[in-house]
Amino acid sequence: MISSRANKPLPTKIDEAAVVSRLLQDDLLTQAANDPERIALIVGDVRMRYGEVAHYACRLAHALRQRGVRRGDRVVIFMSNTWHCAVSIYAVLLAGAVFVPVNAQTKADKLAFILADTDARLLLTEANLARIFTPAVQQQPQVRVLCAGHAKLMPTDVEYLDDTLIDMPGTPPPSSSIALDLAALLYTSGTTGNPKGVMHSHQSLLFVLDSINQYLKLTADDRLFSFLPLNFGYGLCQWFSAVHVGATLVLEQSFTYPAQVFNRMQVESVTCFAGVPTVFAMMLTLDAKQPLSFASVRRVTSAAAALPVEFIAGIRKIFPQADLFNMYGQTECIRIAYLEPDQLELKPDSVGCAIPGTELLLLDEQGHPVVPGEVGYLHVRGQHLMRGYWHQPDKTAEVLLPAPIPGENLLKTGDLFRQDADGYFYFVGRSDDIITSRGEKVSPTEVENAIYSLPAVHEVVVLGIPDPLSGHAVCAFVAARQGEPLSEQQIKNVCVTRLENYMVPKHILMLPELPHTDNGKLSRQLILQQCAELISQLD
Repeated sequence: MISSRANKPLPTKIDEAAVVSRLLQDDLLTQAANDPERIALIVGDVRMRYGEVAHYACRLAHALRQRGVRRGDRVVIFMSNTWHCAVSIYAVLLAGAVFVPVNAQTKADKLAFILADTDARLLLTEANLARIFTPAVQQQPQVRVLCAGHAKLMPTDVEYLDDTLIDMPGTPPPSSSIALDLAALLYTSGTTGNPKGVMHSHQSLLFVLDSINQYLKLTADDRLFSFLPLNFGYGLCQWFSAVHVGATLVLEQSFTYPAQVFNRMQVESVTCFAGVPTVFAMMLTLDAKQPLSFASVRRVTSAAAALPVEFIAGIRKIFPQADLFNMYGQTECIRIAYLEPDQLELKPDSVGCAIPGTELLLLDEQGHPVVPGEVGYLHVRGQHLMRGYWHQPDKTAEVLLPAPIPGENLLKTGDLFRQDADGYFYFVGRSDDIITSRGEKVSPTEVENAIYSLPAVHEVVVLGIPDPLSGHAVCAFVAARQGEPLSEQQIKNVCVTRLENYMVPKHILMLPELPHTDNGKLSRQLILQQCAELISQLD
């Protein structure tokens, strides 16, 4: 268990009179009141009980209040996947403020932009990130800094977390927040231009948690495993979902050291594994060399990108007792659709249907519904929609559109889908990713899935590049699994066999690896930037 700097015993009883079920932090207070000794969080060697998490979060909330943080203020959390980060999220909420999680790999200029854009009152961070946050804070001198850990070269005005918590009470501070108040600003990870702050209220996040936990059937006996960054909606929901039902989250820093990750999963007997296609690709490569098996896992989820159909059999082999949930979502509403595991055999390339309590519509460019089988723009209706983009009303108006029912909004996702006669949805591609070649529309996802059918393919991204004859030529960027032979001709052959002629890539570029964003997503923009010279040399 953790210990405080003052080495005081941690009380485990939370005032039950303060517990209501309208705010995110109420989940934590309820669990701490009902079962304070239950393990809430495991990070490395640190194991924190619900009573300890609540006690620490309350003390930090009082420290934030003491430093001027008030209802609605923004507090930026610039930390890696540590227990400090996980608990700080609840501390900010208990203080009545809005938490703004920022990926630990973020550079100084972007951090400075977020601090300025949010008009942040305070920055919670870690000593090992001083070289990044120091120049960022120098550009925003109004921001106070509380830092976990100690370092020799630290600005003199930085306060250390341990020192600030001495004598702080372990009970919740008085709260006047309501469910409509903002809870989080989640910045989207853009590769060009400044990111957008997605505004989520307590109400929107609690609604989506209820929906997710309903279809995943999570209970207090579950042990969720996550390596996903806590600033990423998918990763954040692992922590929130665990607390929502009183389960345990086993939190890993990253997937950089797979052997360490696998050992942790086995030792902790995790029951739920949250993955992304890039990590599943890595696991399948490792499994081919030395078989992997995690028999304790009962649920596997995949989100953040389309899951190649060819991965499904391998994932089931690695997790022999697990139900596999293919999911789809966006930061603007966290989760949109999921496919029930018993439908994987029948509809393996579908992302399923709307999550409980929500509705999906496919509309054409004029806003009219499309018939089954036709491609349309996906729109989402539900209580989980964002409030908008922070300080960007024009961009908000582009995606939050008037709904058919007066007084409501629809979220225009910008993604193209089709729906089958049974009501299941199929991702076609981002509207701005669709390639027009010789007048024909080419779905990059469809071409990528064909290439993924080759066992030696590790990752692939398909893009349209300018072409004087066809307007845009289909170009595939491919990384092979380590040690696996793979040729351009093999890729060309499988595409010719599986695709229409106009969809077969004109160009195939073999790369040692493909670039990813900070959140682990394959990035089309980064590929275009990093491969600009190679692309310019193509005929």
